[in-house]
Amino acid sequence: MPYDPRLHHRRSVRLEGFDYSQNGAYFVTVCAHERQPLFGALRAGDTETTVELNPAGQAAQRYWLEIPQHFPLVTLDAFIVMPDHVHGIMLLSGHVPVSGRVRGANDYSPLQEHGTSLTVGSVVRGFKIGVTKWFKENQPCADKVWQRSYYEHVIRNDNELDLARQYIVENPTKLHEHQ
Repeated sequence: MPYDPRLHHRRSVRLEGFDYSQNGAYFVTVCAHERQPLFGALRAGDTETTVELNPAGQAAQRYWLEIPQHFPLVTLDAFIVMPDHVHGIMLLSGHVPVSGRVRGANDYSPLQEHGTSLTVGSVVRGFKIGVTKWFKENQPCADKVWQRSYYEHVIRNDNELDLARQYIVENPTKLHEHQ
């Protein structure tokens, strides 16, 4: 089907005008292509449901944990690899003021990390690339690994941070209850 902007318009979930390179906490969700359970399965226990990761899920978990090695100004918080998606909280820090200008809301440039700017998008992109490379090397029959883009939420205060952490911890049980 040819591209038709009336049918194929993707509404952005990004905050309009928000600088996703600024210091802060971000809750991200990255989904597998067509929500395929590429990373494992849910296992219901007596009191809770857990995720049993397969080798692809273990690789996704390892690549998530390696993010600070590639982006030293990123600190990881709670995260979980689910069968068909990954939830995680990341904290960005380390902005460099733009010299020679009066400081204002947009007068900061992200620190350049290995030739790329430090943004939520660059971190997620790097994570997705790492996992995709793993799939190509270990499961070459996998056509597509990720859905296009990702979802993020800017965490604005400690209460939102606590709620995001709780959501991550409870996600396996909640997902199992809705299946």
